[in-house]
Amino acid sequence: MDLSSTSEASRKVTDVNKKYADISLNDGDSGTSADIEESSSSDVSSSVDKASLLGMEADGEQTETRSPVPTSKRHREEKVSSFPITMPRELTERHPLQSRWALWYLKGDRNKDWEDCLKQVSLFDTVEDFWALYNHIQLASGLNWGSDYYLFKEGIKPMWEDENNIKGGRWLVVVDKQKRADRLDRYWMELLMAMIGEQFEEHGEHICGAVVNVRQKGDKVSLWTRDALKDDVNLRIGQILKAKLEIPDNESIRYEVHKDSSVRTGSMVKPRIVIPQPH
Repeated sequence: MDLSSTSEASRKVTDVNKKYADISLNDGDSGTSADIEESSSSDVSSSVDKASLLGMEADGEQTETRSPVPTSKRHREEKVSSFPITMPRELTERHPLQSRWALWYLKGDRNKDWEDCLKQVSLFDTVEDFWALYNHIQLASGLNWGSDYYLFKEGIKPMWEDENNIKGGRWLVVVDKQKRADRLDRYWMELLMAMIGEQFEEHGEHICGAVVNVRQKGDKVSLWTRDALKDDVNLRIGQILKAKLEIPDNESIRYEVHKDSSVRTGSMVKPRIVIPQPH
């Protein structure tokens, strides 16, 4: 692999991502949704409950079980169909990603099997299609309690049993309920940009995908890796993750092995790695 060319491509993707992020988070009247371009790869699948993804009932009212959305974000979400009149030329060009990614959505329902609740929403392989998709769907903070988003490389199902995940694990970030409004959406977006932008140095091939779990007891954001036994690789990935999310030094993140999680008897799994390491 030519790391120099990979690094340059990654830098360009990161630069474009940041430009789109600035547009996406702008609460003004111009370009708030960054609905860049309609394309088949970024259309929300008709098999998915679109009303749930948008956090709306059929009559347009918010569902009672929907988690609270910061006021500053509601304005943005109400304008998901708005279109910037003009866009900088560099934002209308196509910037291919190194991998093709699939977004999955799970709407928790205790009356259905887990796999029946899981739906693939869309596939994309350019920065532009990612942002077109991201700005069409509900923010993580606006999903109903018990819902999940999964963003995984094409061909990898977002479940432990998948052959790409079965020997792996996850870096787990627990979002403090008191700081949810400030952190949840930011953590999730920063993680997605780092992941699709190949910002984990030469360890991108070890990345499988990312998950956000929206829970009333406390939200979780996690990054899944392929091999739980590669401690040096996973440690470096965790260090980069913590830096990208700007998690305070006095707050820890933990790496859990999927197999340990699948056979746990309590609410906690003994982590294989913790950052920062306990003294």
